[in-house]
Amino acid sequence: MTNVESLDPADVTASVVEPPVEKVQHPGLALVLILVAQLMVVLDATIANIALPYIGADLNISQANLTWIVTGYALAFGGLLLLGGRLGDLYGRRLLFMTGLTVFAVASLLGGLAQNEALLLGARGLQGLGAALAAPAALALITTTFPAGPERNRAMAAYATMSGIGAAIGLILGGWLTGMDSPLGVDGWRLTFLINVPIGLLAAAAAPRVLKESERHTGWLDVPGAITGTVGLLGIVFGLSRAGEEAYGWDHWQTISSLVVGAVLLVVFVFIESRVDHPLLPMRIFANRTRATSFVAMMIAPAAMFAMFFYLSLFIQQVMGFSPLEAGFAFLPFSFGIVIGAGVASNLAGRIDPRYLAGIGTLLAAIALFMFSRITIDDSPAGALRSVTEGSVSTSYWADVFPFVALMAVGMGMVFVPLTLTAVHHVQAEDSGIGSGVLNTMQQVGGALGLATLSTVALHYINDTSETAAGPIAQAATDPSLVQQAVFNVSFTEGATHAFLVGSFMMLATSVIIWIFLNVKHTELATDGPEGGVHVG
Repeated sequence: MTNVESLDPADVTASVVEPPVEKVQHPGLALVLILVAQLMVVLDATIANIALPYIGADLNISQANLTWIVTGYALAFGGLLLLGGRLGDLYGRRLLFMTGLTVFAVASLLGGLAQNEALLLGARGLQGLGAALAAPAALALITTTFPAGPERNRAMAAYATMSGIGAAIGLILGGWLTGMDSPLGVDGWRLTFLINVPIGLLAAAAAPRVLKESERHTGWLDVPGAITGTVGLLGIVFGLSRAGEEAYGWDHWQTISSLVVGAVLLVVFVFIESRVDHPLLPMRIFANRTRATSFVAMMIAPAAMFAMFFYLSLFIQQVMGFSPLEAGFAFLPFSFGIVIGAGVASNLAGRIDPRYLAGIGTLLAAIALFMFSRITIDDSPAGALRSVTEGSVSTSYWADVFPFVALMAVGMGMVFVPLTLTAVHHVQAEDSGIGSGVLNTMQQVGGALGLATLSTVALHYINDTSETAAGPIAQAATDPSLVQQAVFNVSFTEGATHAFLVGSFMMLATSVIIWIFLNVKHTELATDGPEGGVHVG
């Protein structure tokens, strides 16, 4: 068998074609299983968001370390996705799919039973490992289950939709479970972890019955690449997180050393990948301009979207006074909107070039983020205190939040579908796991980097506004608790809106990249075969 990894893409001719997709007995059930697994690993990025205050109080976790419950999962997930994709190529995607789901279920059990900070954070990292094994295998299994054309487009649309709505479903489910009074005496936040256990184990048990195993390929695992890539990303995110904390800042030695070490390790990672015979991330996968553009866009766009979920969910609860369940349902329009956007993009993918679909989608999302940055509350001392004593602020959910949650959802649905198709189109059969792994890596790493970056922006304005607002508000009231909440409302709103503004510029940058560089035609998405056989860039 020819080792395609040793060939240059330019040497691969049209005579080398991807093996035909083997028909599975129950393709509908196979898709349902893949979607359930994808939903589980995606929603876990947000399901604990609303529960964070309760977790912190129960396990005595500091505010700074509390953020690692979110970023720790995203980093482990994104940092190990390439390894998961490569393992699927070498040892079989169905096997890795089952292994990942099992690891995820066990980690969820450990997290749900955790009695201290160390065990919970360790469980979140282990959940990320399980997700990293299952997610790339799930997307690659779609390409080996459904033939190219309308059938695969519909399956990809369903996958992209599930990836998009998973974050919103996680917030709703997290709000419901967090506020639940369990008859067994289990704290509600623990149920956000324990609910994954039966779902993951049942999905893993069902996989051999409805999914075909993929062909296994020879090769070696790139362990040095996995270590340098993952630790490098960890260093960058840790440094960005430290930069935003008042006790550290950009000039602190921990911030500087973390960023420098992270950057050096990522340079070493690229060097290793360009030299080893069996790289974790074959650099040739970026040689195609269409694919490289898709990867970059899928890194920046989710970064802004994840930050929107994080800050808007906190604003709705802590400033507007929504309960956990009400905050979850406030994001329900996102679920409907992304289904609409993905459906429109799926139906038009065969007639309109992906540049136009994804380009318009990013513009809609940028507008939504900009409108979030226009949210205001009465920041005068009297107005800030009045909003606390009366239990309401001038911000209206239906006028200031709902329209733009829906608009961003439609936009992101129009982004996810075409970019998912273009990111894995014409990838060599041996590299389909790596191709999907890079796509998922860009989403998760982009989300972690974006949240860390925008948190730095938000904390800068929160700290500055707290200092200037505290004195005047304290002079207008004698109750320390009222003063504290009023100062928080004013300062957090200032920080969150600046994060939204920066996020809107990030989304605009994504749109510019798509309009300029994503030039693949819609007619090419209906063909199969390796990248050398058809010109796609």
